[in-house]
Amino acid sequence: MSTPSDQIPPSPPPYEPTGPVATNNDDKNIAMLTHLSGIIFSIIVPLIVWLVHKDRTDKTYLVGEAKEALNFQITVLIGYVICWVLAFVIIGAFLTPLLWLFNLIFCIIAAVRVSSDGSYRYPFTLRLIS
Repeated sequence: MSTPSDQIPPSPPPYEPTGPVATNNDDKNIAMLTHLSGIIFSIIVPLIVWLVHKDRTDKTYLVGEAKEALNFQITVLIGYVICWVLAFVIIGAFLTPLLWLFNLIFCIIAAVRVSSDGSYRYPFTLRLIS
């Protein structure tokens, strides 16, 4: 017979940065600002950072963080479009502030993780740009 403790799934492994490590503090600061900029500027700043540095081999860390921020902001933008459509049946009006708060919290978490650990991967994100 199996005991209830045998049926408990194992806990997930602790967070470990998977991308390349920042080569200097400038890249780390730009990556942190790229994540924070999503609160106000949505996809604009991550898109600019990604487009400017995507072909440079010495900026792989910055490109990876910009792509991560851009994918998350595209996902949030899709969420806003869905909330706008659902606003016609009232529920979207309640979901829009929750989506804004979700964006705010995860942008701040990403900026803190990037400044301390060096890398962050957003949960619940469509990976459209790879």
